[in-house]
Amino acid sequence: MDILPVIEELSQPTPSKILLVVLDGVGGLPKEPGGPTELAAAKTPNLDALAKKSALGLLTPVYPGLAPGSGPGHLSLFGYDPFKYVVGRGALSAIGIGATFQDGDVAIRGNFASFDTSGLVVDRRAGRPSNEENERIIGKLKAEIQKIEEISIALYTESEHRFVVVLSGPGLNGKVADTDPQKTGVAPLSARAHDAGDAGSEKTARILNELSKRIREILKDEPKINGALFRGISERPRFPRMQQAYKLKPACIANYPMYKGVASLVGMEVLPGVESLSKRWAEFDFFYFHFKKTDSTAEDGKFDEKVRFIEQFDSWLPDFLALKPDVLCITGDHSTPSVMKMHSWHPVPVLLSGPNLRNDAAERFTEDHALKGSLGQLRGVELMPLLLAHAGKLQKYGA
Repeated sequence: MDILPVIEELSQPTPSKILLVVLDGVGGLPKEPGGPTELAAAKTPNLDALAKKSALGLLTPVYPGLAPGSGPGHLSLFGYDPFKYVVGRGALSAIGIGATFQDGDVAIRGNFASFDTSGLVVDRRAGRPSNEENERIIGKLKAEIQKIEEISIALYTESEHRFVVVLSGPGLNGKVADTDPQKTGVAPLSARAHDAGDAGSEKTARILNELSKRIREILKDEPKINGALFRGISERPRFPRMQQAYKLKPACIANYPMYKGVASLVGMEVLPGVESLSKRWAEFDFFYFHFKKTDSTAEDGKFDEKVRFIEQFDSWLPDFLALKPDVLCITGDHSTPSVMKMHSWHPVPVLLSGPNLRNDAAERFTEDHALKGSLGQLRGVELMPLLLAHAGKLQKYGA
């Protein structure tokens, strides 16, 4: 059920402020059986103190058993049913970096990758190059590729190994499968239409396969970045804005373009830098703050590094609390266990601090303690109504 129209009828503006902190991929697993997860292993005195006077629970971002991408994971946290409000990673990245991306265009998220001489994927992220190295490679490709057939090709640096492609021209659509096999030691996949015989998706797949081939040819002498994998092939969607649905004035603080993209898509104003949270606190009544390193370190299999970044966030928490948000929520958009090196289906802990809470047995912000919490087990789309209710922004439903 899409509850967004109901919430739109019930929502009301109030001066209360909500701060939603998303620790990307924060959920984890033990490094060895019986051991602690990354959250349990971390020394988090500030989170522990907050947990003792908050309500906790476990949140399934999208659906039990489904490992969500960051797009559906975030949309769900913002209250948008990810099975109805569908958006590809390419569109989110294109919007996030401010690319020229019009109706009818197709955006693609690219990963620069390393291939061996037989064409197998050795590293899906090409060693996570610097942004400067990414820009150098993009410049090299731009000099050689402007069009394929009559379709214009625009290439943009996103960050590290990530880049964005925007295809512009007649007869395109985004119903095309990814070329990223999501593992190493295998060949990349061919782009293919989801519906065989659909002219637009067949054309888009053909263009993308030719683009992959040309990129490999141009980069054949590069030591690490010698090819590309494509994901999230998508057109530009149109979603209800949070101003309309929730009567909020929302803002986003995130470093990575993809998260800026999903925030922009639902109407948030994207603010520059962590310092904007305090500097512009008076201007907005909803803040979304994104913390990335808990995810990227886990994707690289670095358990101890993920622990270190959890501890870094814990050291920031007093500054967040000093702002005195009426409602503070800390959670994740999905789990990324370091032992799996990928997004997983495991629920993430959620912490809610605000007025009118029930007694809670949880004493730490960990998966085990969250299971004892008074919030119980939630789906991602159930979070936003809870935040609005605790902030006094929802009227009574029904007579």
